Amino acid sequence: MSEHRPAGVPILRLGDVLVTGLLNELDDRAAIAFTEELTTRISAEGARGVLIDISRLEIIDSFVARTLMELTTVSRLLGARVIVAGMRPPVAITLVELGIELVGVETALNPEQGLAALGWRQAQEPVGGSRRGAAR
Repeated sequence: MSEHRPAGVPILRLGDVLVTGLLNELDDRAAIAFTEELTTRISAEGARGVLIDISRLEIIDSFVARTLMELTTVSRLLGARVIVAGMRPPVAITLVELGIELVGVETALNPEQGLAALGWRQAQEPVGGSRRGAAR
């Protein structure tokens, strides 16, 4: 059995949503570590949603696509909905040209839309800044 090592990919928690991103292409080892770390966090923290920002990926191959599909399936089995956000047009075109379908993977144009789809909303700040000291 392999030792669990962090993937080196930051995973942030916003309420019951985990937010992470892929900054470059994943090799086999990093993909396995990332999947293990993210699914462990989903289970341990009771996350009901996961946003994966891929806006920094310039290319995608069948391995990364398969990793995203598998991660989505495992996350759903753990009770979390996954949204992949920020796909660049060249990445989408490459997927179509290669005939790769991200079966079961929900997408959003950008991270903000992905978070909104997961039900996470940014608190509205009152006009004029903070409420502290506003009414005395």
